[in-house]
Parts: sequence; C-alpha cells; structure tokens
Amino acid sequence: MEQLIKTLPAILQAAGDSDEVREAACKAAWRAASGEALSDNAVPIRLYGRRLIVAVADQIWLRQLQPMLGQVLFRMNSMLGQQLVGHIELRIDPETLTMARERKQKPAKRAGELDNSIPFELLSSAAGIKDTSLRNAFLNAATSSLKRVESNSKTGNQ
Repeated sequence: MEQLIKTLPAILQAAGDSDEVREAACKAAWRAASGEALSDNAVPIRLYGRRLIVAVADQIWLRQLQPMLGQVLFRMNSMLGQQLVGHIELRIDPETLTMARERKQKPAKRAGELDNSIPFELLSSAAGIKDTSLRNAFLNAATSSLKRVESNSKTGNQ
C-alpha cells in the first residue's frame, strides 16, 4: 500500500480537475496518515471543498482525536503533495463507521472481473475513475504490482 501512497501526487496531477479522484486520494491519505488503529475507528466520509468529513463512533473518540488532527492533516497533505485538505471535521456517526468496517472486512467483487484480495484503500482510490474498463484495468495493474512488490520483498529481490 505504501507504493500506492507514494503515487498519490502523480495520480492527482494526471486526474486534473476531478472531485472524485481528489476525494479518493484524501481518503487513502487519511488511512495512511492516521495509522491502522485510528483508521479502524475514524473513517473519512466525504471531501467538501477543502474540508474532510470523518465519522467517529462516539464523543469519546471525538475528544481523543481532536488534539491529533493538526498532525494528521500535515501528514495527509504531505502525502498528497499539495494542500488539498484545509480542515478535518469529526462527526459522530456510528452507523457509517460500522458499514465501513464491514466493507473493509469484505470488499465487494465487481462483475466477476476483480478478486477479493484487492485492498480497500485501492478500491477507494479507484472509485473516481468513471470508465469501468479503465477502472478495472487500473485495479488489475495496481494489484499485480502490489503482489509483485510483496513477493520481491519476501524473497529479497528488489
């Protein structure tokens, strides 16, 4: 997944003025910047302008995350290669959080063309590609590349 995060600035530049791609990139950057434990308990919902809306389970999570937002915001924008997010707004929304957890555990299969091993972050990033064939080609190529990188790192070949 680290390889995908490193390509976010190039993806954003290639996408031009696409709100969907910006949103998908911000969601992927949130997951990477916030870390595994935090991203399981705080899920980005939507990017409105430069405001990223993030769902949390309850008031406790909201209070715990509030002091960390500046640091997460800095990391995200660094990963994105630009000041794409100006503010992170936390909203208490346990239903959205539950749905996101279920999707993460069981990614949807698309018309038999994609396998279930595609990481959720990659699916989220590809959501902005409107053309189905192009989106599937991107997902297949990215998945193949990730598998190759993982295989090379296990065998020591770089």
